[in-house]
Amino acid sequence: MFVSISTTGTAENPASDLGFLLHKHPDKVQRFTTTHGTAHVFYPEAGEQVCTAALLLEVDPAALLRQGRGQGRSGSPDLALAQYVNDRPYAASSLLAVALRTVYRSAMKGECAHRPELPGRAMPLRIALPAVPVAGGEGPALVERLFAPLGWQVDVRSVPLDESFPEWGDSRYVRLELTGTLRLADALQHLYVLLPVLDGAKHYWVAPDEVDKLLAAGQGWLAEHPERALITRRYLARRWSLTKIAMERLALARLAEADDREAEEIDNAVPDTPDATDTTDTAEEVDATGSTDLTDLTDRVPATGTRTATGTSTDAERAGDAEGGRERGGPLAVQRRTAILAALDRTGAARVLDLGCGQGELVGALLKEPRVTEVLGVDVSSRALSIAARRLRLDRLPERQARRVRLVQGALTYTDARLKGYDAAVLCEVIEHLDLPRLPALEYAVFGAARPASVVVTTPNVEYNARWESLPAGHRRHDDHRFEWSRAEFAAWTEQVAAAYGYRVELEPVGPVDPEVGAPTQLAHFRIVDPDPADSTTATGTTGTTGTTHTSDTTATGAAGTPSYDSAPEGSAHR
Repeated sequence: MFVSISTTGTAENPASDLGFLLHKHPDKVQRFTTTHGTAHVFYPEAGEQVCTAALLLEVDPAALLRQGRGQGRSGSPDLALAQYVNDRPYAASSLLAVALRTVYRSAMKGECAHRPELPGRAMPLRIALPAVPVAGGEGPALVERLFAPLGWQVDVRSVPLDESFPEWGDSRYVRLELTGTLRLADALQHLYVLLPVLDGAKHYWVAPDEVDKLLAAGQGWLAEHPERALITRRYLARRWSLTKIAMERLALARLAEADDREAEEIDNAVPDTPDATDTTDTAEEVDATGSTDLTDLTDRVPATGTRTATGTSTDAERAGDAEGGRERGGPLAVQRRTAILAALDRTGAARVLDLGCGQGELVGALLKEPRVTEVLGVDVSSRALSIAARRLRLDRLPERQARRVRLVQGALTYTDARLKGYDAAVLCEVIEHLDLPRLPALEYAVFGAARPASVVVTTPNVEYNARWESLPAGHRRHDDHRFEWSRAEFAAWTEQVAAAYGYRVELEPVGPVDPEVGAPTQLAHFRIVDPDPADSTTATGTTGTTGTTHTSDTTATGAAGTPSYDSAPEGSAHR
């Protein structure tokens, strides 16, 4: 099993710098012990103009058999001699990928203590692999699809079964040569991930930690790769549960990268600790008729480190309930859901979006409504969506009821084709989690691009905070709130949005109304105004008189059923 890495250089940047990057001296032949054999590293040529490093992996068939994964390509003794006669010692596979990581670990991490400036420099590379197995009969076409999007020029040729008998056709092996100008660390990461993908099998058991290895090696390129689903599925040996987890984390990585933020910053709807998430994994049952028995989960939602999910109370609101709010209509989260359902009922909405659905409280309440035929819950947090799926028992619903609900990951500040065509959308306790400069992006994505007939928005009334003794003066109800509006500020915002996007709006209080400071929650119900055909060419988002501005249906979206992450108005972000 053989792979060579070559580069060219100049007097200023000699090709022999490759030795510093690989941490292997060109004047030595070095040997390394791996789990299944011995790896040899040597340099066929090493000069200022050209330098080539070669890795030869000698696989010990007996060691491979002792590990229990030499029994055929997938670890199953499907052929009597497969555990003794196979291509493992010769064809590039997961064995070579693991050897690359073992021998070139520092280079793969982009570390070079002697020359710290070298790892960040792109260099001309040529990688040669004389025998690469390609599973599935796709041959050179699959190799091209995997490597070309990463900036490689791909020279791939099928290996005939027997050159003396060309009529026998080609084998499933190819000769592969990659050329391109890349960082050496990136090149090694590509090989580490894609060699097992081409082979379609691994020589070891795929455990959950393989997801972390895949995402670490794929950082910066896998999330945007057009074949990321195929790569993820094959790398994880087609284990559905692991593939689902990896795809969710890749989707989050795409959202974070587009917003130039860390994934942890936007996937903060629930804490990482198992104990905290387990407290929410209860209490909702959907029977065969579709009715949902919702118990009050408000007080079981973790109070620390959580983003306010749809219908969930903040710390201050729970304290307010304890101070007397329950006696005046029940927990505020329940009163919010009741007000939202009443607003939707007045419009007769059958297909509803829950934008920022969190852990699924409102989704479950919507499923109790007989008139609601479809609910789409959207949230940026994959963890919150997983909790929502468990609480709603989505995996146990009858097929007819399962068709009524979907939970998808997405950012509300980017246009998304999946959100179009719905009767109503709900933004319950969502907008206050955005930085104010990012709010116009959400407005455009919801009111301009998705454009449901009705939109219900709730947000805290900052004036009411003075009535909660547990909330220190000047503090917001939740640490993640970027702002909290007074009634006048909220009214001004709703009027501006209604005027810009062709809606009319009505405001109403939610919760006990104080004669001086109003209610703890304020609700806005937007209803679309039928456009005037004479003004049909007016562009989306043009500010004018309320109810007279119209939209054009030219928003750029991706393929059907997939979100388009084309940039929304300036200041867009993901929350």
